[in-house]
Amino acid sequence: MAGGRSRPTASHRSVAAQVFLLQFVAALVIIVTSLVLLVLQARRDSTEDARRVARAAAEAFAVAPGTAEAMSGPGPTAALQPRAEAVRKASGVDYVVVFDEDGIRYTHPDTAQIGKRVVGPPGLLEEVLGGRSVTRTFEASLGPTVNADAPVRAADGRVLGGVAVGLTVMNVNESADRQLPTLLGASAAALALALGSAALVNRRLRRQTHGLGPVEITRMYEHHDAVLHALGEGVLIIDDDGRLVLANDEARRLLALPEASEGRRLGHLGLDPDVAELLTSHGARTEEARVAEGRLLTVTVRRVDREAGLKATVAILRDTTELRREQERAETARRRLAFVYDAGVQIGTTLDMVRTAEELAGAATPRFADFVTVELLDAVRRGAEPAPGDLAMHRVALHGTHDDVPLIPAGEAITFLPGTPIPTGVATGRAALTSDLRTEPGWQEQDPERARAVLDYGIHSLISVPLRARGVALGVANFWRASGAEPFGEDDLSISEELASRAAVAIDNGRRYLLEHTVAVELQRSLLPRDLPEQSAIDVAYRYLPAQAGVGGDWFDVIPLSGARVALVVGEVVGRGLQASATMGRLRTAVHNFASLDMAPDELLGHLDALVARMDGDRADTDIVGATCLYAVYDPVAGVCTMARAGHLPPAVVSPAGAVHLPELPPGPPLGLGGLPFTPVEFQVPEGSRLILFTNGLVMSRSRDVDIGLGLLRSRLADADRTPDETCAALLSALLPDHPDDDVVLLVARTRSFPSDQVAEWQVPRDPSAVARVRADATRQLNAWGLEETAFTTELILSELVTNAIRYGTDPVRVRLLRDRNLICEVSDGSSTAPHLRLAATTDEGGRGLFLIAQCAQRWGTRYHKQGKVIWTEQELEHGA
Repeated sequence: MAGGRSRPTASHRSVAAQVFLLQFVAALVIIVTSLVLLVLQARRDSTEDARRVARAAAEAFAVAPGTAEAMSGPGPTAALQPRAEAVRKASGVDYVVVFDEDGIRYTHPDTAQIGKRVVGPPGLLEEVLGGRSVTRTFEASLGPTVNADAPVRAADGRVLGGVAVGLTVMNVNESADRQLPTLLGASAAALALALGSAALVNRRLRRQTHGLGPVEITRMYEHHDAVLHALGEGVLIIDDDGRLVLANDEARRLLALPEASEGRRLGHLGLDPDVAELLTSHGARTEEARVAEGRLLTVTVRRVDREAGLKATVAILRDTTELRREQERAETARRRLAFVYDAGVQIGTTLDMVRTAEELAGAATPRFADFVTVELLDAVRRGAEPAPGDLAMHRVALHGTHDDVPLIPAGEAITFLPGTPIPTGVATGRAALTSDLRTEPGWQEQDPERARAVLDYGIHSLISVPLRARGVALGVANFWRASGAEPFGEDDLSISEELASRAAVAIDNGRRYLLEHTVAVELQRSLLPRDLPEQSAIDVAYRYLPAQAGVGGDWFDVIPLSGARVALVVGEVVGRGLQASATMGRLRTAVHNFASLDMAPDELLGHLDALVARMDGDRADTDIVGATCLYAVYDPVAGVCTMARAGHLPPAVVSPAGAVHLPELPPGPPLGLGGLPFTPVEFQVPEGSRLILFTNGLVMSRSRDVDIGLGLLRSRLADADRTPDETCAALLSALLPDHPDDDVVLLVARTRSFPSDQVAEWQVPRDPSAVARVRADATRQLNAWGLEETAFTTELILSELVTNAIRYGTDPVRVRLLRDRNLICEVSDGSSTAPHLRLAATTDEGGRGLFLIAQCAQRWGTRYHKQGKVIWTEQELEHGA
């Protein structure tokens, strides 16, 4: 502090700078003010001179000999214009204008203005014609002008007109501005003289005040003692004789210096000789440790030797006793924070609740606890929220420094007794600390025998922390310490709660994911077919495996159609979760509805494509519904399969001999894009062939592209003796990845041919009399099949259908009977117009035939083909028929 100097700043200038600034400002103000006043005065004087000159010129010209005579003569302009111009040039005015009593100009410097009326301020002309001379300044066409008007009188005193003489202000100012250089030169000289004198004064004051301002000089000495004695470090100044020159309050406290110690030698102050020797040494010392008055001090000594100032030794004393303790505590806190951070990185890496519990147990041992156990409530393990007071738990994790610990192992169910530390923590939501388990009777009552074994093992301390997220209890984490480790204390509660909090969030996320996954799986399974319908066209086996990463929207269906046919459907909705499952359910329902109308595969996919496009338009979010579908119809009577696909993989067809091929089926765009029409393909399928329909998840994965998957599929299908169920098992065994990331749907159908002896068909001529022959032929066929009890109903149905075909249809008309699980009657003709069921009125002659058919048949309907339509009915047969 002694001899220290603070530098002047912009806001605290030195004394010299303040004096210099005041002198400069005063001189500048005086010079500028004087200059402005002189300029204004010069311009004012010039303006007054101009007014006098203009008035004198106007009055002189008005009374000049010949002026009045010329104005009364025949040519006033010719006589006066030369004289006016001569006067204007001789006197230096801007204009000399002579005008008559009407204000008409006789003269003007601009001859174009001669003959025009004088323009001036209101009342000016009246004053001049009244016989008065007027001098004014106003805005004229030449700019601001000083104008003097004088009346011209005849010999009899009558006013004949006037003379106007003007001088513009610009010309007046030019005369004043010619004086400015002289004024500016004088001002600059005065300013230079003032600055020179101020600089001399400034230099003198700067040397005397060291550049400090008056406030700073005063403040430096006022703050000297305050700063010195407020320091948290001791400061000593010792002269070359070993006498104490100065000591602040902290130095007095650290060294226990007596009163009035300044001026005395250090050896007489009762200091420790080692400390006194260090303080009086003239060499530099840095952060040397010494013990004084029971405190650990660090001492720094520096020599101060200035030519024209202080020559002494300055010592700085710092009490590091508490600092060492704080450093130890800070290091402990740092290690704990590092542990919490490391543990937080390890906890919650997956959505598996058990895995998260194991990560918590593994992260806390052995750096925080010797053993860690984690229990989850049974409801939480199922993905549900537990009921209040539920204490039924399962231990899901146990981790420690040794494997032979007698704690309850992982996997066992535990129901804790109320009042013990663990359920108490779950109920209150706060961690429960038990520093000595031997003094905790409630914990021992839970399982006395195991409690004794745990205590004998050396476990002595426990912290039970409830796992809670969003205010919901999930379970409890228990931290145990054994012999060789300090018992848990209050400082450990915050660490255990932090670990448990992080684990609880991850476990709750896993619980909610499990709940959503379970709901999605149940929803999807409820939307998929539970049992395949009974039909005679194919033998079917299927597999559906949801992805581990989340439920998707894959589906399949086996739909019986009219005429003993069957439809096979496999589809896939892009996405995961409930949204994909709900979309799948809507599409599956739509396929059933369209299939009930006996639509061709390409027509059905066209309607499905339009439906998906409408679903996209109805969605509030920006996600687009993406879906693919394969629709195949197998006719066992004709042995023909017709199929079409919308962006889906083609099926595989295995012949009875084991040959595998993929039909050349045009892919078509995915559903909802509104692309090109879907193209159907029709091909013969021998009896015993296998149709394999599947989704992407079977042949594609992250490590395998579709071509490799289809190659493996071909290799596993080349076996002619496998049943559909065996085929499913073989394909899944060979193609299914260990952790499928997509749903897998596999549908295997082995074809059957409809027995020819169960089919009867007749060509019917378009003759109403042919109806009787059809009834007779049908009755004989039914008797041959042992279905005599259905003859009456069948005759009634065929009579109505054949009559309608003959009356309203076109050739060819055919009748076909199929004996399947039901008796199927089909009447076809070449017309595409189908009858409609309606309620006939009492007076109607017809309209009741289809009503009778609907009452007699179990089902009936219409399907269309390229040559026309087919009206079909199904009658339920008696058991054993």
